[in-house]
Amino acid sequence: MSNKEPELIGRIVKALSGYYYVRPETDAAGDGMIQCRARGIFKKRGESPLVGDLVAYEETDNGEGAVNRILPRHSELLRPPVANVELAVLVFSITEPALNLQLLDKFLAHIEHAGLQPIICLSKLDLAAEDQDGADVMGQIEQIYRSIGYEIYNTSSLLREGTTELEARLAGHLSVFAGQSGVGKSSLLNSIVPGLELNTAAISNKLGRGKHTTRHVELIRIAGGGYVADTPGFSQLDFQELGIEELSTCFPEFRERAGDCKFRGCTHTHEPSCAVLEALEHGEISPSRHEHYLLFLAEMKDKKRRY
Repeated sequence: MSNKEPELIGRIVKALSGYYYVRPETDAAGDGMIQCRARGIFKKRGESPLVGDLVAYEETDNGEGAVNRILPRHSELLRPPVANVELAVLVFSITEPALNLQLLDKFLAHIEHAGLQPIICLSKLDLAAEDQDGADVMGQIEQIYRSIGYEIYNTSSLLREGTTELEARLAGHLSVFAGQSGVGKSSLLNSIVPGLELNTAAISNKLGRGKHTTRHVELIRIAGGGYVADTPGFSQLDFQELGIEELSTCFPEFRERAGDCKFRGCTHTHEPSCAVLEALEHGEISPSRHEHYLLFLAEMKDKKRRY
């Protein structure tokens, strides 16, 4: 490193074609960015900077920059590759496409395993207002998930309802947006960040889902000093990184009762004096949540046998 130029601190907001686009931490307006290459030392160590990383960098003679080192991370996602995420906003439409509770529980399990704070965001509130089924779904989500302790935001990008509250919650944090294609993630981000104009895809009535519109992970600056990432990789979920014995810890209502089970390592499937099964019997745990837990467990065991 040159003796003349001091080391600077910034955050990687985009990685593309071997370049890292770093926004200086001193850039309060959020409009400055420097194009950097990573030092060769990273390759030797088998390390790679990620979008979301806080890094020490320096400006080079050609008007670009060089990333010298990565500051300590407090979280790291493998798919999509993002560092230092704090909040995961799971966007699910109330209708068009219909809300899939099993998929929601799968997302929540992954987010719990990653150690992030999940936020459930129900989109297309304007369509639900015209549909009794949509209203019923909203009531079901409130009843099941609010009681577990999950935050829930009801939003409509079209009517700009709920988006101000969500934006305030995200201020000062690095968040990922995740969910099925076609549920309105891009529309929601466009509503939170005026002028962003992310590509949106119309729902295919034939397939009941949208086309993928996001190609790479990029952090978007929002009011209050926060960042959000629209993440393509979260649409494909499996349990490869999650051990069978860890699954129950990804269900908070199971986790808080596990200490009262008779047997250590209780799977909450058939054991006598299981606190989770007793809570299920007494209506303290949602039957759908336990049913999905059993499905995920079977899926994981099946994959283990095949490999």
